[in-house]
Amino acid sequence: MSRLRVAVLYGGRSGEHEVSLRSARAIMDSLDPERFEVLPFFISKEGKWDPYPLKPEPGAHPEIDVVFPVLHGTFGEDGTVQGLLELADLPYVGAGVLASSAAMDKDHFKRLCQAHGLPVVEGVTLCAPDFALDAVLRRLEFPVFVKPCNLGSSVGVAKARNREQLEAAVADAARYDHKVLVERAVTGQEIECAVLGNDAPQASTPCEILPSREFYDYDDKYLLDQAQTELPARLPPETIEKVRDLAIACYRAAGCAGLARVDFFVETGTGRLYINELNTLPGFTSISMYPKMWAFDGIGFAPLVERLLELALERHAMRKKLRFER
Repeated sequence: MSRLRVAVLYGGRSGEHEVSLRSARAIMDSLDPERFEVLPFFISKEGKWDPYPLKPEPGAHPEIDVVFPVLHGTFGEDGTVQGLLELADLPYVGAGVLASSAAMDKDHFKRLCQAHGLPVVEGVTLCAPDFALDAVLRRLEFPVFVKPCNLGSSVGVAKARNREQLEAAVADAARYDHKVLVERAVTGQEIECAVLGNDAPQASTPCEILPSREFYDYDDKYLLDQAQTELPARLPPETIEKVRDLAIACYRAAGCAGLARVDFFVETGTGRLYINELNTLPGFTSISMYPKMWAFDGIGFAPLVERLLELALERHAMRKKLRFER
């Protein structure tokens, strides 16, 4: 039998380029060479593809059976690459164009959750060119968190305790996006939950993140190796089940497929659960929590990657049954 040819797209133009390299290496190393042929496609920080992955005529790709776009953040997790793969009629791992785009934009994602009655933290979205801070001061009290709307891995995220810090944080976040989200700072536990599946998604046992710094920033996630985790999360059984239910509800509301990681806050004092983010292509590095959560539930790294490839092929086969003309 011929091996399944898996194209792995990695690198990319986002601020999470280095994270993508580490995730892609772990994924490629996990694939059994007797069953899979890995076709690596590196994308430089300037957007150059090496080797060039597509033939001139769209859809003619007998050399690629399925694509794993290991691209975190902008130009990879936001629907752009997904659109390219749809045009090329190639099966690919993860959410489609709309779900990827909606989850990537924190402002749209927050509105989507609110429309479905899902709990999110109060926030104000500021837009270029003015980034009017008065709107924040009228609606929120300090401290607040400031985030670029379209980025991940806590790049450009800062905590502000006064107007001066708010101005500096917004100016920094605006280097990454024309929209900036300012949210009330929630004091409490940071919880993550992995979701896997297409039409019948399942949620993992959630974990708890214990940052080594004031909050779980980029350095804490990928450089310092000092953050701790609790798996399972230190939550009552009923809260664990509520986290899993909300993770699946969020996944379905966004129209996800394949995989996602849903991040939560559990507020100290009130015990309220808030959905923070939905990551449609979470990290797959050696310290990433998405594969660790599934490993805790009995699905190892290699079987998890293989399951994601199966889900990609299943979804593509279902879409092939649809008609796109009269």
